[in-house]
Amino acid sequence: MTQHIIWDWNGTLFHDIDAVVGATNEVFKPYALPALTADGFRAVYTRPIWVAYERMLGRPLTEGEWERLDQGFHEHYFRLAEVCRLATGAETMLAAWTGSQSLCSMAPHAHLVPKVDSFGITRHFTRIDGLHGATGGEKAAHMEEHIRALDVDPAQVLVIGDSVDDGLAARHVGARAVLYTGGMTTRQELESTGFPVVDRLADALDHI
Repeated sequence: MTQHIIWDWNGTLFHDIDAVVGATNEVFKPYALPALTADGFRAVYTRPIWVAYERMLGRPLTEGEWERLDQGFHEHYFRLAEVCRLATGAETMLAAWTGSQSLCSMAPHAHLVPKVDSFGITRHFTRIDGLHGATGGEKAAHMEEHIRALDVDPAQVLVIGDSVDDGLAARHVGARAVLYTGGMTTRQELESTGFPVVDRLADALDHI
């Protein structure tokens, strides 16, 4: 039985796909690649993010290239994300859940915490964890640290996210997951995890 929900932020509670795609297109302008649509981005998206960039370029990244691209992406993303809002139904779901809940994100912690607070929803979370180090990697180790800090039984935890990486991180710690199609990943890839997939965030609670 689910006692605790761990939410993902980008692409799940925070509907920022337009900012992600826009920032990606901006940072790749010098490469003269065709601009990506949301569906085009989902077709190449994976974690670690540098693998997605290598898919876009059709070659391995060179020395220092990942760092330059990642820094440029975040500069554009933070600007574009200013107009992004919470996903439809997110506030209602957070308020309706009677168990405990937390937020585990691969976004930089220093940016994540004030962004969450700007929507007035911080009170719903017993813990908020973004990244304190380098961005772009896989979520499993970060999720493991989050679970350890929460001191909850993973068997009673449901992870709600929008990527294959969220599902893999949940499986890594022994939790269940529901994956949402409103973010970065195609439905086909989400279904490949074997976890339930929903098209509306509100439907995630049906899998409690």
